[in-house]
Amino acid sequence: QVQLTESGGRLVQAVDSLRLSCADAGRTVLRYNMAWFRQAPGKEREFVSGISRGGTQTIDADSVTGRFIISTDNAKKTVFLEMASLKPDDSAVYYCAASNGGTWQRLNSYAYWGQGTQVTVSS
Repeated sequence: QVQLTESGGRLVQAVDSLRLSCADAGRTVLRYNMAWFRQAPGKEREFVSGISRGGTQTIDADSVTGRFIISTDNAKKTVFLEMASLKPDDSAVYYCAASNGGTWQRLNSYAYWGQGTQVTVSS
């Protein structure tokens, strides 16, 4: 059974860096395409970054390109999101999700979701 657990979110200052983790007790990162989404208050959940099964391909939203990096540690069955040069607009609950395929940016491409971790960036 897939069970995703995010961690690492906290309050940071603008331009700081932060690393989020998404762990699963199973072998999710090897069997699924993995992604990070975020949702700010009053806004729709939006795609942030994705990494293909096996880690051969990554894709980022334009808003985070050059600042965020998604990666996996297959041995630890964990997906990471390295975030740099954080801005107040990056404040949101960040969710990890697993997909068998489909459009990266579409929520319904993802069968499994974590509970989220809060990231707050102060100016």
